[in-house]
Amino acid sequence: MEFDVQHHTRTLASRVPTHVRVGPFICRFNPSWSSPFANYAIPDDHAEPTREDISSLIAAFRQQDRKPRLEYLPGCAPAVEKALLTAGFEVENRAPVMACGPRHLEAPDPVPGLEFREARSDDDLDELFAIQHRAFEEPGDPEPGAGSSARRIYQNGGIVVLAMFRGEAAGGGSCTAPVDGMTELVGVAVADRFRRRGIGAALSAHLTSRAHRRGYHLVWLEPADDSVERIYAGIGYRTIGEKLNISLPGVWPSG
Repeated sequence: MEFDVQHHTRTLASRVPTHVRVGPFICRFNPSWSSPFANYAIPDDHAEPTREDISSLIAAFRQQDRKPRLEYLPGCAPAVEKALLTAGFEVENRAPVMACGPRHLEAPDPVPGLEFREARSDDDLDELFAIQHRAFEEPGDPEPGAGSSARRIYQNGGIVVLAMFRGEAAGGGSCTAPVDGMTELVGVAVADRFRRRGIGAALSAHLTSRAHRRGYHLVWLEPADDSVERIYAGIGYRTIGEKLNISLPGVWPSG
């Protein structure tokens, strides 16, 4: 299943118009959003990169004024991590990869006053992106045009949802475009003043259920920390592997 998940991420990265192939790596670049989480590389399965490959990879990120960074499942390319560490990369974290099929989803208790709607309008997408920007503690204010990435998600067959609590935007998240019946649950965020009400679990379950109803046989995700992992485990997600986030130290973008 790890290789299936890695295939999903690599396929989506290759569909980004600004992606770049560097040796045994696909580099996903977002020209309108400098966040490291939106700009990263994925190695090919069983890749064994040379020092020249790593140097070329770093150069490609520097050319884009982005932090050299990778997100991938190390079990699919065991030799890559050693090559990166030798070149000065540092491990950010290792996160479990979790997945949920239609038979395993467990609906949490309903949250009174909570409703969901697909985010399609510019206002909804801007609201959702602002919530995510603050929830993920991104520096500064949201960059102009960054919300366009969410529009591409639903235009390519994914799902983008805004959670409304008693008429106010409280959170949101997405399921990426499907690849071979698989989708990733991403960007689930709840605004500070609406937390600890069960909104995150309800939102995650709603997105997962919508994906299953569309016929996607597996929804997978990377939990941010142990507490979030417990929330997902509570609605039926199970650990299937590990994801490595690794980057070259430094301040990026350089400007």
